[in-house]
Amino acid sequence: MTHKDSITLRSGVTIGRGHPCFIVAEIGNNHQGEFDVAKQMIDEAAKAGVQAVKFQKRDMEALLTREGRAAPYTGCNSFGPTYGEHRNALELSIEQMEALKEYSESKGLVFFASAWDDPSLKQILGLDVELLKICSADLVNVPLVREYAAARIPIILSTGMSSLEDIDVALAEIRAFHDDVVLLHCNSTYPCPEDQIGLPVMDALSERYGLPVGYSGHEQGIGPSVGAAALEACVVERHFTLDKTLKGTDHQASLEPAELARMVTMIREVERAMCVRGKKVFPEEQAAAKKLRKCIVFSRDLPAGHVLAEADLTTRSPRVGVSPVHWDEVVGATLKRPVKHEEPLQWDTLSLAEADCVGAVSS
Repeated sequence: MTHKDSITLRSGVTIGRGHPCFIVAEIGNNHQGEFDVAKQMIDEAAKAGVQAVKFQKRDMEALLTREGRAAPYTGCNSFGPTYGEHRNALELSIEQMEALKEYSESKGLVFFASAWDDPSLKQILGLDVELLKICSADLVNVPLVREYAAARIPIILSTGMSSLEDIDVALAEIRAFHDDVVLLHCNSTYPCPEDQIGLPVMDALSERYGLPVGYSGHEQGIGPSVGAAALEACVVERHFTLDKTLKGTDHQASLEPAELARMVTMIREVERAMCVRGKKVFPEEQAAAKKLRKCIVFSRDLPAGHVLAEADLTTRSPRVGVSPVHWDEVVGATLKRPVKHEEPLQWDTLSLAEADCVGAVSS
């Protein structure tokens, strides 16, 4: 299978292998349906150093049955007496979303959203977005996936709740139109226990589908998300909140501003730590080696003509003579001149057979 390493957005941002991890603050509906809170969240996400903010859009009549909208919803996280009223209270209008897109882009952020139904997708497409997200819940929604794909806009596809066979179906639909797709490995438990995250699944998805693969995390901490970056996730997406104690079910699995900023910093540190692929001794290490590594020194005063035995030698810092890596070459050599106790051994002190001299340099 041909492997597609990256996708490039209209703004010039490239997501994929060899490029900085695309870090997404998933605002979702954690703005609680308040436009000013959504703007504040964009500000905080930009300060944290992410590349993108993501929102969600729903049309309740298209999303839920009449019975589903009317279902009582009166728990501690309710924003309305029925589930439909609860969900409507968390929605922003498409005009507000357009203003948030402009505001995000003024901050240098990519704005995108997941549309949970056909009317919402049409509204989001009307904003002229450069990226779309298909949420895990809709991966198996073939007619909606087909509409996403037909827009011919790059897609991030989250794979929570999905078998490989489910992903096969969704990707076949998208690839009938284009292959500008990034897969996100995901476990849709909120919050997700660490032992169910399965970061190595990213490699399996990459191998099976030949597409860029990232990670959408629902854990409470940041370790797995940083670990995903170390495993070369091209995207790390995390739910974001101003305050985990706010009313609503997503806040507990979300990161507050300081946590998001710390995660971004750690991911960038990990990326820098991945730059060198082959074993290399850096100049700074060579300076440290001269100070900290040992050289061969004489364990006592010895006369010229003496044939060196192991008892005549030991090692000491700093490394100002022959390295102990040449120990076996030195033992049995003859001294050209008298030497003193703890004097560093130099090659020109010894008489060596010509074959033994090849490559014998101070190190």
